Amino acid sequence: MNNRETLAGKLYYPRTPDLGEIRHRTHILCQEYNSLDDYDDRRYEILEEFLGSIGKDFYMQGPIQFNYGKNIFIGDDFYANFNFTILDDGEVNIGDRVMIAPNVSLLAGSHPLPASERVFEKDGKIVNLEYGTKINIGDNVWIGGSSTVVGDVTIGEGAVIGAGSVVIKDIPPNCVAFGNPCKFYREITEKDSMKKFL
Repeated sequence: MNNRETLAGKLYYPRTPDLGEIRHRTHILCQEYNSLDDYDDRRYEILEEFLGSIGKDFYMQGPIQFNYGKNIFIGDDFYANFNFTILDDGEVNIGDRVMIAPNVSLLAGSHPLPASERVFEKDGKIVNLEYGTKINIGDNVWIGGSSTVVGDVTIGEGAVIGAGSVVIKDIPPNCVAFGNPCKFYREITEKDSMKKFL
C-alpha cells in the first residue's frame, strides 16, 4: 500500500516497508532540522524536501516532529513556536498567515475503536491498523499553546483557539474558541482591536 491510499480513510497497516521508509526518512530530516541554527538556510531546503508544499516566508522554531511530511501543505507567512508535532497519516492543510504557539499537535490519523480491529494477530504477527483523517486550518488562524487538533476537523479563517484546547469538531471563522472539547465562545469584533495601543 502506498502512502496516498492512507488519505482515503480506509484502514491500512502502517508497518509496510514503503511506509516505514517514508516515515524513517522524514524523522531523520526532522532531527537534522532541529539540530540546525534557527536562521540556517538549510532548514528551508529540508522542509521543501519532504513536505507536500510550503509557502514563502515561514519560520518554525523547532523542535518539529512530523510523521510522513508529504501529506502536509502549508501556506505563506507561517509561524510555529517550539515543539510542533504533525501526525500526517491523512492530509493536513494549513492556510496563509497561520500562527502556532508552543506544544501544538495536529493529529490527522486514528485507529479503530474496537480492540479486535485495532490490534490483532495475523500469520503469527501482531498487526495494528490505522486510518488517515483530514485537518483543514484556514487563513489567519492562531492556535494557542498546548492545543491539540484531532481530524476530521476544519478551523475557519481568522479563528483563535485558546491555549490548552482539544479541537474535535469544526470551528467557525472569526471567533474565539477554547476548552476540552473546544467550543465556540464568541465572535471576534471591532471591540477586540488593539490599534489604539500602537
